[in-house]
Amino acid sequence: MCVQDKHIMKQNGTKCFLTILNADEGDEGNYTIQLENKSELKEWRTVQWKQNAMVDSLKEFKMDNNQVRELNFLLYGPVGAGKSSIINTIKTIFEGRHCVICPVAARSTESFTKMYQKHSIRREGVVPLVFYDTMGVEKQESAGVRTDDVISALKGHITEDYAFNPILQILEGNPQYRMNPGLCDRIHCLINVISADKIALMDEEYINKMKKVREAARTMGIIQVVFMTDVDLACPMIKDSLRYIYRSKKIKENMQKCSNLLGVPVNCIFPVKNYHEETDLIEDINCLMLDALKRIIPWAQEYVVKCSTNT
Repeated sequence: MCVQDKHIMKQNGTKCFLTILNADEGDEGNYTIQLENKSELKEWRTVQWKQNAMVDSLKEFKMDNNQVRELNFLLYGPVGAGKSSIINTIKTIFEGRHCVICPVAARSTESFTKMYQKHSIRREGVVPLVFYDTMGVEKQESAGVRTDDVISALKGHITEDYAFNPILQILEGNPQYRMNPGLCDRIHCLINVISADKIALMDEEYINKMKKVREAARTMGIIQVVFMTDVDLACPMIKDSLRYIYRSKKIKENMQKCSNLLGVPVNCIFPVKNYHEETDLIEDINCLMLDALKRIIPWAQEYVVKCSTNT
């Protein structure tokens, strides 16, 4: 223990220095330093790290609604955040093999997805979950997906395979504009996708576009969550083991930053990792994604029930 006015501790990078003032023979001895890992917290959210039970539960999920036979999820976020990779990862988990249904451009600065694409999930039949992929958000007004097109998609006006036009929004009269969408055509949950290692670097233009979509979704009562990707790039501890995800101080700080930027509660933010360089299936990657899905599916289902009741 350092004694005031006797010992002075200084740190320079990874080196620590102890200075003893007015040293005498009584100060001779062995000195030790105790290090604390302040990047690790007490686990503050739990994950079931066994995938089979979660897969079986989701495989047996059924919709009990005459108007809606499947839940619609829309993925929305900046270019390169991992929207298409999330769909590939989910399909990989359920099909038990690597799936690259959605072409991706790793951490690209230009959106690889150009069309509004619908992706169903299959596992010994069809699981009633549908994920819609969108063009990425870009900083410039004349690039990337248009905010008003995303809002039209939320309302169910846009049909599958519509080619996004960064300059012109889709309007009535377009062959792929659905005039009178039903509850089955609308989006039941908006999944905002953001890279964990880029949250602090997000430009205001991105944030404003995403907030506008969030506000429209809020007005419609649509469930909103965040999937925070690239967690292994944001925290070295996670790169060693995904099981430290909810012990990582860095991840928790980034989740709070994300909440502050977008206005999404922390309990609606889910750090995930997509398959990228891996060639084998990894249970921890699967479990983290499955944990997020099992939490958001009931929320989307509640939204459908609420809308059905009010119809």
